[in-house]
Amino acid sequence: WQGCAVRADSRAGMISLTSVPRSPRPGPPTMSTVVELNVGGEFYTTTLGTLRKLPGSKLAEMFSSSAKACTDAEGRFFIDRPGTYFRPILDYLRSGQLPTQHIPEVYREAQFYEIKPLVKLLEDTPQIFGEQMARKQFLLRVPGYSENLELMVRLARAEAVAARKSSVLVCAVHTEEEDAQSAEALRALEADKKSVVKFGPWKAAPDTHDLLHCVKMDIKAQGYTVFYERYQFEKVFRARPCLSFYTFIFTWW
Repeated sequence: WQGCAVRADSRAGMISLTSVPRSPRPGPPTMSTVVELNVGGEFYTTTLGTLRKLPGSKLAEMFSSSAKACTDAEGRFFIDRPGTYFRPILDYLRSGQLPTQHIPEVYREAQFYEIKPLVKLLEDTPQIFGEQMARKQFLLRVPGYSENLELMVRLARAEAVAARKSSVLVCAVHTEEEDAQSAEALRALEADKKSVVKFGPWKAAPDTHDLLHCVKMDIKAQGYTVFYERYQFEKVFRARPCLSFYTFIFTWW
């Protein structure tokens, strides 16, 4: 793109390249063409060189000579993404500065713009490493985890008509032994026509309380207010006391 000036044509929605005289030596960064951006309603001013700093990234492709550009009423290039988290992307491209706040959100945007070096650096931070390599890898070892979350939300919403709270019964068994011990209680609940969402068993080190914490965290991340407590059986079973059953309580108002 060196030796070209960039102009936004709001009528055609294109990035137009116009030849300008080449200097015998590469110009300093301040000589790059200035570009005004509207990212999700937040305005930024940067250079074409910064946006194209990583060839092959989606961001660089957006500002290639052949790309179609969407512009706002003032002729600024418009990107329909969260504007707040675009600043750390620009800071990294400008100076290599890593974000210190909103790491998960910036990580998501770096993935979208395909800023691969930044993605890799963020994956080494405790926040992303813990989420991607520890928690998510654990949950992948819990059979049907995502489907069970969806089922819990559906059951809770079905009970919410004209009610302030609704509850969902959960059975969480870590080992095959716990699974066998809970079988009698599970059959009794099903005979009483009570819906039970069952997690496990799973082959990973985290225990039942770790699993319950993940369930609570992931449901809260969807915007629900929820907590859990141990389910109290009225009936005494022949097997050992049933400690694998919990009630998740959703509060609606």
